[in-house]
Amino acid sequence: MRKLLAIPGKLLFIVAMLYLSAGAVQAQDPTFSEAELDQMMAPIALYPDSLLAQILMAATYPVDVAEAVKWSAANPDQEGDAAVEAVQDKSWDPSVMSLVAFPQVLTMMGEQPDWVQNVGDAFLADSETVMDTVQKLRNKANDEGNLKSSEQQTITVQEEPSTTETIIIIEPAQPQVIYVPTYNPTYIYGPWWWPRYTPWYYYPPGYGFGTAVWRGIGFGIGIGIGNALWGGCHWGRGRGRVDINVNRYNNINIGNNRINSNNRNSNWKHNANNRKGVPYKDNRSREQFSNKRDGASNRQDYRGRDAQRDQARNTLDKRAVSPSEGRRDLQGAGGDKARSSVNKANRDVAQGKTGFNNKSKASTSNRATSQNRKAGSTRSTGQTRNYSSSSRNNALKNSGNANRSRQSINRGQSSHQRMSRSGSGRRR
Repeated sequence: MRKLLAIPGKLLFIVAMLYLSAGAVQAQDPTFSEAELDQMMAPIALYPDSLLAQILMAATYPVDVAEAVKWSAANPDQEGDAAVEAVQDKSWDPSVMSLVAFPQVLTMMGEQPDWVQNVGDAFLADSETVMDTVQKLRNKANDEGNLKSSEQQTITVQEEPSTTETIIIIEPAQPQVIYVPTYNPTYIYGPWWWPRYTPWYYYPPGYGFGTAVWRGIGFGIGIGIGNALWGGCHWGRGRGRVDINVNRYNNINIGNNRINSNNRNSNWKHNANNRKGVPYKDNRSREQFSNKRDGASNRQDYRGRDAQRDQARNTLDKRAVSPSEGRRDLQGAGGDKARSSVNKANRDVAQGKTGFNNKSKASTSNRATSQNRKAGSTRSTGQTRNYSSSSRNNALKNSGNANRSRQSINRGQSSHQRMSRSGSGRRR
């Protein structure tokens, strides 16, 4: 019998363990699959490191990017450092401001708003995996022979024997001139390996690359910059991140956007205040950033919620009242009796039956009578006072004699009847 009873317990334990294991696996699932990350990063993986870093940071602020796209379209002659300085009065994140130096990049991002948000969400959820994906794509392009140094950019391949990994760094050939590359992702990396996740291809209008783009990488007109690009990539499998050159950053950004740091380089950190209400895709990002917005507690105090809760809590503490015990006391028959008393008190207040209302009315009436008496004594003459005194005496003189009171009432009724008959005769 004990063996039979033990079997359901074991089955229940096994089911519970399977349920917890499934939940743990689901919690560890990546926000985006490997195929989605390859598709997502293919259009920009071959950009210079500094420009790639700015795009990854800016993509975490999709609302600002959309506004920057509109501004760039309305100011087509603005580019380089001059364009970044022209938007310093905007409420955008500095990473987004830096991109107005490159109208071609903003045009591309404006045509793919969903892609922009996905890149930002992927980078916030797991920046190291995103950086590893970029290196994977660069190695594929290099293996295909399509990634070489040129007049526009320098390709550096670093072999690390200890980790057996290959790091490819892309830098502008001239540090002060940036060329934005254009290429066909389905060709530059070799035959695409995810048929259901083919990357999109951006071909900037008016650049006239011809067939060069189909065979490799094409470049438009170089854009001169000084401090517009202040981001950089720190490579390493499982260690990838984006860094900030503090000197360049502070030279181009003014006011509250400056960084107070004695270090030359600083790790980039996402600013949740500049997210502007766009929800985060994964639970980890929501837990990390949703509660770090400045002014959240102040807004609650402005609404009076926290202040009211604190005041009520302090009052209960002073009176040694426990809210939890009070809730327990309100359960069952005791709670029904208390609620019935409260409802009766509310009805009495509404109908004016409470002692408080009667006392208030009596107090108000007494005050009014006293004021009338004072006003009357001020305005009255001596005769009026004598008449009032005699009237009160006559009215109250026989109040204690019941027989005389009834006789007075009978005489009054007889007089009233005679007056009624007399009035009727006159009317006839």
